[in-house]
Amino acid sequence: MFEQIFKNVDDVLWKDAGCGSELDYVEQTSWILFLKYLDDLEKEKQTSAKLAGKTYKSIIAPEFQWTVWAAPKLKDGKIDHNALTGDDLTDFVNIKLFPYLKKFKVDADNADTIQYKIGEIFSELKNRIQSGYTLREVINLIDQLRFGSHAEKHEMSHLYEAKIQNMGNAGRNGGEYYTPRPLIKTIVKVVDPKIGNKIYDGAVGSAGFLCEAFEYMKNSKNLTTKDLEILQKNTFYGKEKKSLAYIIGIMNMIFHGISSPSIVHTNTLAENLSDIQEKDRYDVVLANPPFGGKEREEVQQNFPIKTGETAFLFLQHFIKILKANGKAGVVIKNTFLSNTDNASVSLRKHLLESCNLHTILDLPGGTFLGAGVKTVILFFDKGVPTRKVWYYQLNLDRNLGKTNPLSEKDLEEFVRLQKTKADSDNSWTINIKDVNTETYDLSVKNPNKKEEAALRDPQEILKEIATLDKESADILKSIKEIL
Repeated sequence: MFEQIFKNVDDVLWKDAGCGSELDYVEQTSWILFLKYLDDLEKEKQTSAKLAGKTYKSIIAPEFQWTVWAAPKLKDGKIDHNALTGDDLTDFVNIKLFPYLKKFKVDADNADTIQYKIGEIFSELKNRIQSGYTLREVINLIDQLRFGSHAEKHEMSHLYEAKIQNMGNAGRNGGEYYTPRPLIKTIVKVVDPKIGNKIYDGAVGSAGFLCEAFEYMKNSKNLTTKDLEILQKNTFYGKEKKSLAYIIGIMNMIFHGISSPSIVHTNTLAENLSDIQEKDRYDVVLANPPFGGKEREEVQQNFPIKTGETAFLFLQHFIKILKANGKAGVVIKNTFLSNTDNASVSLRKHLLESCNLHTILDLPGGTFLGAGVKTVILFFDKGVPTRKVWYYQLNLDRNLGKTNPLSEKDLEEFVRLQKTKADSDNSWTINIKDVNTETYDLSVKNPNKKEEAALRDPQEILKEIATLDKESADILKSIKEIL
């Protein structure tokens, strides 16, 4: 039922002039979902307080509660036909509701509270649904969703993940928020976080790494009540610069069962590395930082190795913010391994000297849908310099794309061999003492892969001949016209 509701919401938003892309669908669905979630959470807390003989004070003032403005009910449980709609609804949302919710950020005690997150979300987003009739339809649909039981939240998490994936597949900057889930699950398996570890993603996006780490740790053993409390309150931390990603990350974690996500809306790279103290450090870093961006000079001043490449600044940040013996799994462009500019060479030297870069996973093109860049995963532990690096090159017998995405099965051999760092046709080990200390080039060259002469398809050859014949005819025609 929930799946059909999500689909119907998209169909309704598609008709609205204010929503033109998958990004808009996710953004607009998210703020409405959040308010419905908040209403269900308040009801749950009210019931618990009543059972304990206590009084619960609502976070949201009566006139702004979901059951008053969004879904006032008749005795039969249906939404009152006199509920706000059309211009009355959009005016209420834009002029009264959003300004009211924005003020929570100022009034909140600290950034960890649900009040602060409400204020943060509604300070950054705006209602893009232009028609109040469209908004009424969406609200009526979302009101049918429930956040009460674990099973309901679990189903919601899968549906929300699917929406994020669709947004990533749609291209443009939607891809920034989506890392293929089979890849995330594999990275988490290899890093193997434990209960009690503090886990961090400084480029949190849709919080895929934190959500998968939560699922992995939750199922790692029979958890005690204490373990569950640690997972909920003292385990997962993230930072995110972009407004839409911030709300998506919070919603994704809520749907996965983390009720008060510790995600801060900030530019991670604006923090000076020298200001990071021991109390700020984490046991595990899991991240896919944005690459290709160019950071301003004043941001670069926060780092010992100056570079405009966003991903290289993030890598310095991750190394610094890891505790001694901390573990990391980080996605980065494969050109990082061989770039000859001073910043790249210095950063590779810094990584090898301050951390044990024990594993590099080389991924094929097409792993990230909509992005043509090739990437590698760096697995490293902080505190001991690198002596050996084990490489694994993922060679698949198909091209990756929307119809053939990466799967967990594709990565099974990597996970199995990585445990013992075994050699195979796809894996090998290098000694750091054999690496050129002027360039610290770590580029992927598989010594075990036999190069096979690729036989070209006859149709491809005929097509190329036809193209060359046409080009020759066009050149001859041009010469005749000149003469």
